[in-house]
Amino acid sequence: MSEKTNVMRILDKKKIKYKSYSYKEKGVISGIEVAKYLNQNENQVFKTLVTIGKSKENYVFVIPVNKELDLKKAAKSVGEKSINMIKEKELLSLTGYVHGGCSPIGMKKFFTTVINKTAEDFDTFIFSAGKVGYQVEVNLDDLKKVIEFKLEDIV
Repeated sequence: MSEKTNVMRILDKKKIKYKSYSYKEKGVISGIEVAKYLNQNENQVFKTLVTIGKSKENYVFVIPVNKELDLKKAAKSVGEKSINMIKEKELLSLTGYVHGGCSPIGMKKFFTTVINKTAEDFDTFIFSAGKVGYQVEVNLDDLKKVIEFKLEDIV
């Protein structure tokens, strides 16, 4: 792939092995459609969700595209009474990413990040490369070299 996203540049800089995918000719499509288009297991393709807690802290949750975030489990995982999804219009100014292109790597500011523990079921998992139409496939151990996260049951 000739075009590199910021996420790919960060992975390159840290010398992290990854595989990249592009579906940019498809435009914005759902995570399940991305998995189908890439011919990948829906349980192995993850989406990045940004939330706000009762404390006004922001949190990032990374879950399989075919699942919904369990807000109660997510809140418990970060020690909050409750959490809610942020408004889509707040996403770009908060993270530097647009809806459909949000990645846990390379946000404007680092937020506490929780990845659904099913990511451990695979050697690698796939998530947004930080731009609509691009995905990266990374090993969890390698991802630890780039961002801090914990694994929890949040779906």
